[in-house]
Formats: sequence, structure tokens, C-alpha cells
Amino acid sequence: MKMLISYFLALLLLPSLIFSVPDSPVFNVLDYGAVGDGLSDSTNAFNKTWEAVCTSSSSSPTMYVPSGNTFLIHPLKLSGPCSSPGVTIEMNGNIVAPIEPSEWTCLTTHCDKWIYIKHVNGLTVRGNGTINGRGHKWWDVNDRRKPTAFDISHCQNISVSGLSFKDNPHVHFHIENSEFATVSNITIDAPAKSPNTDGIHLSSSRDVTINHCRIGTGDDCISIVDGCSNLKISNIICGPGHGISIGSLGKHGSNDTVENVLVSDVVFIKSTNGARIKTWQGGRGYAKNIIFERILSQDSHNPIIIDQFYCDHENCIEQDLAVQVSGITFRQILGTSQGEFAVKLDCSAKVPCTGILMEDIYIRSGTKREAKSYTNSAHGFVKGQNTPEIRL
Repeated sequence: MKMLISYFLALLLLPSLIFSVPDSPVFNVLDYGAVGDGLSDSTNAFNKTWEAVCTSSSSSPTMYVPSGNTFLIHPLKLSGPCSSPGVTIEMNGNIVAPIEPSEWTCLTTHCDKWIYIKHVNGLTVRGNGTINGRGHKWWDVNDRRKPTAFDISHCQNISVSGLSFKDNPHVHFHIENSEFATVSNITIDAPAKSPNTDGIHLSSSRDVTINHCRIGTGDDCISIVDGCSNLKISNIICGPGHGISIGSLGKHGSNDTVENVLVSDVVFIKSTNGARIKTWQGGRGYAKNIIFERILSQDSHNPIIIDQFYCDHENCIEQDLAVQVSGITFRQILGTSQGEFAVKLDCSAKVPCTGILMEDIYIRSGTKREAKSYTNSAHGFVKGQNTPEIRL
């Protein structure tokens, strides 16, 4: 028996290469001076914590925002590249912004971003904390610098999960110029009348997966603009909001491109739009190889819409140029519509929509009126269930 005990003790005392502890130190914002009372400015403490994390030579350092605390943060920029190949931000506490727009203190050149992460590869952001922009007073301010709440830029291999976003002044979550990103199990909540409060906004990014999210905003639940490709969006509940939108594209004659997008297993609840593509007249570029499938509309106003005449708060004139819309599939979309047209495909006569597939569409009116469809210069095929009747 003594020999057996000695044997196990010897095993326990073997070098750490056998019983190793991961090289993952935790840097707690409280240790760097943050105060979780929701009143004291903790921006500098977060900056100091990030500096320690980003310069750490360990394999996977963690910036820790502990639960049971609410931290007041002014515009914050977390820059890389970092020394470690993988960095984690564990956000279990809550973050709030100043209530008054005039109280925001911006010490960087990026005053239009609140929490800004740039050039950080191998980034994981997770936790059950809430990022609350307290944007009610911003929504009444005519200021183009309304800050995006959470912006990830020029990053690769990103994972964001578990967080909640609430009442932010402008876009809640933006991924730009990035690739190989996964966003899952996040919640976004803002009133239906909060202007320009897109839930998740993607620009110039590729190989992005978004799944299992609940989004209610005053603008697009998810918006996808120029330079995006290879996107997979699934298991989304959207409402209130303006739907899941490709675009807008081609504004002021720009050459914009979006391709290879799959949107599936989505529920739209009383949203302004459902599956939407919107482009400006006079633009160039394309939106192609896009699939919307297995979608339920619960009293959305425009469940299916392609609008090549999009014009938002401007005096627009008819033009010959248009963004080419092609290879678009709407499949297995059912439910109810509150609008005049359950299906509206309004395309340019000069640059018509081509390769449109409408397959198994069954949308009834949620009112006493009969559901209708409208098509203009849209060419393709109709298969299976066809309600309301769609002619291409």
C-alpha cells in the first residue's frame, strides 16, 4: 500500500508538461482601478487592463469584466496587434454610456465609435453582460457622429457570444474589414422608433456566421453592405425592425458588391420588412447568389421585397444605371403580411433582376384584405406553392 501511495504522489509531482495548467492569466478590470458603481468613469482602468492583456506573452490572456458591477465607459479603443495569438474579453458585468450626449468624452479620432476593437486577431468576446448605450437622448439629436456601440475592425478569427446590447445611440454592433467571424446567442433590444439603430451591421467582411440571435431595433435587424461575401445567417428572431437587408447598395453612384449569402430559419415578428434587398438608382456593382429560406413572417409589412428604387430622405431622380441583382432565391417562406404587397419585386427596366427563384411561397394577409404580389422587371422561375400568385 505504501508503494501504491508513493506511486500516485510521484505522479502528482511530475513536471507540469503532464499535468499542465493552461497559460491563460486573467486580468481583472477591478485590479486596474475600475469602479463598478455605474457612476465613476472607468475608461482609463479599462485601457490599462487592455494594455496588460494585449502585451502579455502568455498564449491566451483574458480581460475580465466581473459580474455584479456596472461600469461607466466613455469612448474606448482597444487596439492590436497583440502579443498573444488569442485574446479573450470575458464580459459578465454591465457597461453603460454617459446619459447626456454632451457628457461624452472622446480622446481619440474615432468619436463615432463607443467601444472600438481594431487589429486584434484570434479575438473571443463572451459573457452575459449588457452593453447599454442609454441612447434615448441621442435619438433626438441631429448629429452624424452618433456613435456605433461596439465596432470590430480589421480582425481575423473572431468569436462573439452571449452578450446583450440595449438602447444604443446608433448601430449596436458593427463588423468591418474582418474575416472568419462567428456571432452567436446575442440579444439586441431597442425601441421600434429609435432611428438608425441597426442590430448587426456588416461591411467589407467575409466568412461571417451569425446564429441564434434575438434582435429588436428601430432599423435593420441585420444589414449587409458593400464588400461582404460568404455569409451564413440562421436561427434569428427579428422584430421590431426593418428586416434582414442586403444594402442599401449603390448610393450616390457607388460601386458596391455583395455575394454568397445564406439567410435561413428566421422569424420576423411585426417587422417593417422581412427578406429585403435595397439598391439606389445610379449605382453600380451587384448583389448575387443570395438565398432566403425557411422563413416565417408574423404580420410583417413587407415579408419579401427587392427594391431597386430605394431612396431614403433624399430627392432622387430616375437613372439608367443600377446595381445588378441576380441569382436570388426565396424558398419556403410562409406566414402573414400586414402590407398591401406580401411580395414586392420592384426592379429596374434598364438593369432588371435576373435569375430569381420563388419556391414554395405561402403568405396570407393578416388583415381583411387579400394578400397581393407586385413584380416589375423581375425575371426567373416560380416553383411549388405560389400564394399570393407571383408572375416572373
